[in-house]
Amino acid sequence: MRNIFLHPVLLIAAAASALSCAEYYDPQDAPSLSQKKEVAFPVTVTRDGQQIPQAAITKGGMVDEGDKIATMDKSLPVGLVGVDFKTGAILLDNQMVSYHDGMYRGHFDSGLWDIPTTVSLSAYYPRVNHLSYGEDNKTYSIPFGETETDAGPLVSKTVQCAVDQLNLVPLEFQHITNDIGFKICDVTSDPALQGLVHLKKLTANCVASAGVFVNDMEFGYGFWHRRGYYRDEVVFEGDARVGVGMDNEKFVGRDALVARMADSYRFYAIPDELEMGKQYVEVVFDIDDFIHNNFHYEALKDQKVKYMLYGVLPDNKMAYGKQYTFHLGLDVGKIYNQITFAPSVSDWETKIYENNDEF
Repeated sequence: MRNIFLHPVLLIAAAASALSCAEYYDPQDAPSLSQKKEVAFPVTVTRDGQQIPQAAITKGGMVDEGDKIATMDKSLPVGLVGVDFKTGAILLDNQMVSYHDGMYRGHFDSGLWDIPTTVSLSAYYPRVNHLSYGEDNKTYSIPFGETETDAGPLVSKTVQCAVDQLNLVPLEFQHITNDIGFKICDVTSDPALQGLVHLKKLTANCVASAGVFVNDMEFGYGFWHRRGYYRDEVVFEGDARVGVGMDNEKFVGRDALVARMADSYRFYAIPDELEMGKQYVEVVFDIDDFIHNNFHYEALKDQKVKYMLYGVLPDNKMAYGKQYTFHLGLDVGKIYNQITFAPSVSDWETKIYENNDEF
């Protein structure tokens, strides 16, 4: 995965004390003290080897100070899967790991510590209610709906270890969705036609929004399956004058154009294969009236243009775990050169960067 994304690491430590509580402790239903053990999950998040403060990990949100970070909403639990490496038996079936008292914690049957063979451990975030398992339980499938994908799901690589050595087991998470945003500017070369554009609305159409992620616990990779759920994502709605030139290009926010990525509006999407005529960006804009070559051009209202995404990305595929910022530029001169007195819209210029550190 590219270094623009963070790699959360869960450090699993067997707590020194044993607690008699299940996922939600009720003293009246408590088993004996010997039946449960608490496992604590202190979370460390790093970016290029530098640790991110704990406050940033649990604050929620999607963007922090211009950098994309793998925030984990502390109100959403992690799901943990454990499989006996030798027999294929499921030892931890979608075990809930919740955040409380400063870290993530789960409560597991103490009998787990008596397993003599190696266990394969894998975690994902946010947790869903039900998983399904593949042949010999070497894979598990997570049915992520639109609510879960909006949270920016993470899935860990598999760690294999002896259960009696659960003192320190790192689980490294990977992003499995894309983070998408836009920048826009006026690229008109004729000074008399510059600075006339007002962005009114920007919508990303046919965004893949739900599906099933299959995580392979044996080979350490996963893939999305049955991508058949789509939505239209309204990124911007308002009235914002578009800056002239690349030096004045700005990020697109909810109702304003902003200089910082931290203030922009970005959304998560399931990586998709781009098809001809399917996924596109629709932009609605106004153009102020102006005088050019002694002719007065009336203002244009609610002009629309559709920008097809097919042909923009290599092989027309979005790789999961990447952050995409699409750059849109509008040339007013080309609009008015098409037909005198009856202007049409054409020739949007675009480019895409995958590494937002360049901004």
